[in-house]
Amino acid sequence: MALPDTVMTSQEALDAILSDTLPRQGRWSDEEYLWLTDRTRRLIEFTDGCIEELPMPTSTHQAILAFLYRAFYAHLAPRGCAVMFSALRLRIREGKFREPDILVLRDRTDPRYQDRFWLGADLVAEVVSPDRPERDLVDKRIDYAEAGIPEYWIVDPRHDTITVLTLSAGAYVEHGVHSRGDQATSPSLRGLAIDVTATFDAR
Repeated sequence: MALPDTVMTSQEALDAILSDTLPRQGRWSDEEYLWLTDRTRRLIEFTDGCIEELPMPTSTHQAILAFLYRAFYAHLAPRGCAVMFSALRLRIREGKFREPDILVLRDRTDPRYQDRFWLGADLVAEVVSPDRPERDLVDKRIDYAEAGIPEYWIVDPRHDTITVLTLSAGAYVEHGVHSRGDQATSPSLRGLAIDVTATFDAR
């Protein structure tokens, strides 16, 4: 006996089902955001119910990030630090997650080190994205200060500079703005120095 033909739901009908099922922008919860990012390869950050899709990184971005990760890891890992790179979720607070390019914890046994996402960091770094530089220069500067992260590095390929910021009274102040020929140094991680010229030549 022949089985009846299967009638497939149209793409338009499926889109409608998904639209009715998924939260509207501004109404996402932390767990719904985590569920979404567990199931997609897209880079997505989250603030107070709103989803923000990030642009795919460029070769320049990835080459600089790869150099930085190797340099941070080579110095810090033998000293017991944890060093990770994007995309790893960092919880700023309830209702806000970011995905820093570099994340560091001084102690790899720190309970903030979690598998699904980190609950904090001692240092984060961002390579400035060309699509919207203010995301890294302004928005994340506020966010990482809110999270109480002691040190924030802004690596800017537009000007070949590395700005090292330290947290003071709840806001970041400049420890140094480093250009080609300089060594960008950490005020809190002793001996950590990154060659600015080599960083940007990596692209």
